[in-house]
Amino acid sequence: MSNLEMLTPQNSAIALIDYQPAMYQGVQSHDRIVTFNNIQILAKAAKLFKIPTVISTVAKDSFSGPFMPEVLELFPEHDVIDRTSMNSWLDANFRKAIHATGRKKIVIAGLWTEACVMFPTIDMLREGFEIYIPADACGDLSLEAHNRSMDRAVQAGAVPITSCQYVFELQQDWARTETYEGVMDILRAHTPYGIQVRFSKWALGEHASESGPAK
Repeated sequence: MSNLEMLTPQNSAIALIDYQPAMYQGVQSHDRIVTFNNIQILAKAAKLFKIPTVISTVAKDSFSGPFMPEVLELFPEHDVIDRTSMNSWLDANFRKAIHATGRKKIVIAGLWTEACVMFPTIDMLREGFEIYIPADACGDLSLEAHNRSMDRAVQAGAVPITSCQYVFELQQDWARTETYEGVMDILRAHTPYGIQVRFSKWALGEHASESGPAK
């Protein structure tokens, strides 16, 4: 089964959809700060592991506002695809960008789950893509709306994941030194575990250098 194959930098791409001020305002299913951190986990992981990334907005100039700058600054060369459609798959430029990645495994994260995530998910599944949804980086008008949308997406064949799971699945082995520090930076900045990462670095590094080698 194809969904038993792990996500890797070589076999997957990611689409980040509608992380804009007006969309954040409607999120009541999650603490917005949690969602705000989790989308940055995804974006920074995609940057770190050099994963093809598609970024899209809806009605940027007339209603929803710009895509969050914390993500855009990671991809200064990217064109942001602005749409009129709730369903990004209806937009020719979005479809072109997805096809240009050359990947069949697509991670989709966005606001809101019931429309901007679920609609393209169903269309893309029907066209033969494998869709993975980091549920904790999405959000909706209510927890019920988010959960029922995830249920429908999963029943249609999408695979639910989480933001940190995405990072860990890409890293797999802490001996992969070329991305180790980048992953640690993501954990330090955006997860509760970052407190432990900071402490460990202090205990084994700076503090240890003051009192002798770490045992």
